[in-house]
Amino acid sequence: MWKNAQVIDAFRAAFQELIDASLLGDPQRFGPAVGRVYELASHVPVSEREIALEALGPIFSGHHVGPGIEADLTVVAGALVEMGTSPGNTGIEVLRLLRETGRAAGMFLHAWDKVGDGDPPDPDQVTAADETRVAAVLGDSAPVATLCWWTARRYGLSAKTMLSSAQVRAAVRSDPKLHGDLLAIAAQLSAHLAEFSEVVALLRMDEVSSALVLDRGTRRGFRVRFEGIADNFQLHTLLADALIGEEGRGLPGRRPDPRWVAAFRDSDPDPQAKIVHGWWNLVGSDGSWVWNEGVPADIPLLNGERVLILEEQTYPRSWNAGRIYPLVKADLWVVEELDPAEAAHWWSLVEPEDDTPALPAAADTPGEEAAPAPSPWWQETEPAAPRPAEPQPAADAPASVDPLADRGEDTDHPTASSPTAVETPPLQDSPADNEQAAHDQLPQTEHIPVLTDELLAAYDAARTTSDPDEDGEDDTSHRDAPGSTLLPPLPPGVSDSSGWGPSWR
Repeated sequence: MWKNAQVIDAFRAAFQELIDASLLGDPQRFGPAVGRVYELASHVPVSEREIALEALGPIFSGHHVGPGIEADLTVVAGALVEMGTSPGNTGIEVLRLLRETGRAAGMFLHAWDKVGDGDPPDPDQVTAADETRVAAVLGDSAPVATLCWWTARRYGLSAKTMLSSAQVRAAVRSDPKLHGDLLAIAAQLSAHLAEFSEVVALLRMDEVSSALVLDRGTRRGFRVRFEGIADNFQLHTLLADALIGEEGRGLPGRRPDPRWVAAFRDSDPDPQAKIVHGWWNLVGSDGSWVWNEGVPADIPLLNGERVLILEEQTYPRSWNAGRIYPLVKADLWVVEELDPAEAAHWWSLVEPEDDTPALPAAADTPGEEAAPAPSPWWQETEPAAPRPAEPQPAADAPASVDPLADRGEDTDHPTASSPTAVETPPLQDSPADNEQAAHDQLPQTEHIPVLTDELLAAYDAARTTSDPDEDGEDDTSHRDAPGSTLLPPLPPGVSDSSGWGPSWR
């Protein structure tokens, strides 16, 4: 109890030191403060981490710190989220920063394509010479574009962590302009930075959140909703859990192992139940094959709904249990079962040669297939590859495993974004009354303050009026990133800024 209160006070003090070092632009204090925050964060209640994360929001929205510090602070924010902290509004602010800096980073890539020789430099290795090279195309915009390319990876690491939250993804989708801008930016940067391929996938994850499912064997139909589904392996397994057997909706077949289901919802894969054995062929309303390797958005539209048909398997398939994005929790549930007349109507649309009567309910244009929805504008520059033909089983072929090279035995899931949080298990919370009694015996650290405009202005003034060294020149010997290995170092030969961000000019 007494020790737990001490840890909370120590965490508050460490995070306040991190804020002070950031707003005053002091790199010598910043690195040790980050290390101390990481050391203590996993030992304090989630509510303490949420307060700390919330305190970063005004710093990001007001651009009160130098560019290098700002990028590193977004990584700190991502690390707190990886520990189980809700990102809240700070997650949205990180994505708005990515939109601002990502556009300029894209300008750098565009200019490099014009004047560069080969691939662009790694963001951690960019130098003043690289800025000079792109200046031939960008002119006075070259410093900002180069700076934003230098920080791009850190913003990508943080953004993909923030997008693991369903609330953050929903907030981004509610702003179509932000969603579209982020997709376009991430698609461009993903050609050179793998982190942004994951950002694209997470931005698209909940574009489709429902489907109408028709079971060929029973002629029954269901409307389902889902969230956090990254691929159709996951969709396939959770559909089996929702529909098969008495625990589901009564479709025939073997129930999935509960450990498979848990691994695709919110748990780590069980080493003793790693291989999932499939149930159906997944087919679209137009007869096309819906690949397990694909995503729900690949399910073809019919009359405005994603219609998925469950066909009997032509040969056995299996795949690895587990989510592609371990931080993203998933769910799938049945909204309703179609009544027999409505199910017959949908079967008449996918099997027009049948003489099944149309649904008797009044409809605007029954039987008319809706025109396919236009492709989003951000996809127009990257047309989808042609879908391969449906595979045909060879004679006497043994049971096969669906091809999924990226989901191999040891590589199915990307590792969590660096930096990795301390693995020590969190201390148990004490009862409130006992904790308060122990807490009252200690010197109290103030709660992390709400950063008002007045307080941030005071930090800005303090930073700009800092006294130079006695010889009249600023000390440049410690302006690189601090020695902590938890954060990306400042590129050598680039920075001479007292705000811990390269000026190059």
